[in-house]
Amino acid sequence: MPGGRLTLEDRRLIAAWLKDGLGYAEIARRLERPTSTISREVARNSGHSGYRAEEASRVTGERARRRRKPPAPAAPAVSRGYDRDPEAVRRFETDFTEMMVETGLPRMMSRVLACLSVSDDGVHTATELAQRLQVSPASISNAVGYLETQAMLKRERDGRRERYVVDEEMPQRVWAESVRANQEWVKIARRGTEVLGTSTPAGARMDDLARFHARINEVMLDDRVAVFVADAVTVLAALLHAGRPLALESLSIALGWSSDRVLEAVRVAVEHPHVAGPVTVVSGGGEYRAVPLVERLTAAQVAALDS
Repeated sequence: MPGGRLTLEDRRLIAAWLKDGLGYAEIARRLERPTSTISREVARNSGHSGYRAEEASRVTGERARRRRKPPAPAAPAVSRGYDRDPEAVRRFETDFTEMMVETGLPRMMSRVLACLSVSDDGVHTATELAQRLQVSPASISNAVGYLETQAMLKRERDGRRERYVVDEEMPQRVWAESVRANQEWVKIARRGTEVLGTSTPAGARMDDLARFHARINEVMLDDRVAVFVADAVTVLAALLHAGRPLALESLSIALGWSSDRVLEAVRVAVEHPHVAGPVTVVSGGGEYRAVPLVERLTAAQVAALDS
């Protein structure tokens, strides 16, 4: 291929044309290469018997192998004192990476995410990731930028350094981002249906696409509720145990959760009463409290209990 590396066939042609008395410039013109490429090739690979194609190809291959450094193995994950087999951890990290690659995530992004995931604290700086994976800082930067757009990790400031974090809320963030992205598909497909017209093949195709993603969105939203069911029950248990109204900040501190996570759990408990059985959450004055779900009782039952 013009501009690429010389092939064995190229070298055979060079040898034949040299025997025919052609100069370097003419050989270069015929092969569509720079004259300097041909002159270097002949100078480097000519022996006592002159230039021979097979010998030139073998010597060039050996030279390239000598220059090529063997890849350095990734540094082992920090054990934090846990009794683990380092090789088993390394194999799992590789298998985890390959699974993500096979399901569509680019390889470098998969390597970064797997590296963070097998770390017990789920935190690394760019320098640590580059050292662990034996890649350039630029590769880490590109991978982190992509993973952040997919809500698969988040950034934190540690003085002048940036740290990249995979925490327990990552699956919920990824799910929420997936729901948002799918809603964009619905909107653009519906717009395409209007522009193209449902009576046309292209418009009908867009209409099918809009309906398909709308249905997926319904399923995803139902499943998203399921993601927060355990959190909703935990918040209700915390409020019942406290026996008093608690502010959002107090709940966040007590549970060790972010404010967003507490708010999402409360939302599910309120909007989906079946989640927590006979208990729900009410808010007032910036505080939350757990109360009986009286809607489960008839008016007569409530009156009898109040008497």
